[in-house]
Amino acid sequence: MEILTPKATRRSTRMRVEIPITVTSMDRRHPFAELCLALVISPQGCGFRASQALPLETPVLLSDLPGGGSASARVANCLPLGHDGKYFLIGAALYNHGNVWGISDPPEDWNCASNPAAASTNTAGKAATRSKEVWPYNLFSGHSEAHPRGK
Repeated sequence: MEILTPKATRRSTRMRVEIPITVTSMDRRHPFAELCLALVISPQGCGFRASQALPLETPVLLSDLPGGGSASARVANCLPLGHDGKYFLIGAALYNHGNVWGISDPPEDWNCASNPAAASTNTAGKAATRSKEVWPYNLFSGHSEAHPRGK
């Protein structure tokens, strides 16, 4: 017998990137402060690599974001990467959703204005057009990754 369930839908497109961020636990029962690497981002949060696991619901501060900002979040999940216990993928849910990542041309389903501090301009003053050679699109090979809005 086959069980049919509705397909889970994401609230917005996730982007694969490599953004260095500082993550600090705001719960003194779980001390943690480390330079981490955000690997997956969306306006609702991120997935970052850390050397230590964090308990679910731990409040964290994400700082040194592109543009120099910071954002508060909570740990939504924590998974070991590999079998050696050396790294963990921690999912952080932002308390206030938005483009805290400085993506100048975010996917349409992010429903947020682009970050003006991150938008680059050329000498004529026109906004730079998105290109596969411009960050964050240049971080991954076109052979193994597809852009979320690939055409």
